[in-house]
Amino acid sequence: MRAIAIKAADSWSGQPADRVVLDYDDRHRRRIAMTGNKGTAFLLDLPSPAELRGGDALLLEDGRLVEVVAAPEALLEIRCADARHLARIAWHIGNRHVPAQVLSNALRIRRDHVLADLARQLGAEVAEIDAPFTPEGGAYRSAYAHEHV
Repeated sequence: MRAIAIKAADSWSGQPADRVVLDYDDRHRRRIAMTGNKGTAFLLDLPSPAELRGGDALLLEDGRLVEVVAAPEALLEIRCADARHLARIAWHIGNRHVPAQVLSNALRIRRDHVLADLARQLGAEVAEIDAPFTPEGGAYRSAYAHEHV
């Protein structure tokens, strides 16, 4: 059985046949064998690499859907006093080429004690959390464009 396409989160409904729980790194694929939580074995076989997002569904050859669930990961959530402060911290994080998820009032990065200390030294509040991680793709990330079916 092959998964041949991605249905974006807002384009499908109903009960999926199964679910796959994937961390950020495992949600960037083109071709890999997978097994869902209920035991559905299939080959992800896409025409090009794609970014799978939590809530998307993989379309199997027989028409069934397998939901993609973004796995919780060990992250740091960095909060700041105001937008200018947040932008300053974001600049320092970006200067180290670390993937970052930008929220309206915080940044999330993978746990890193050096960056946690840096953010605290710059006056930010840093909390260790477990949450799905969906960092910004970057301006040149066309190879992992999200496919809509």
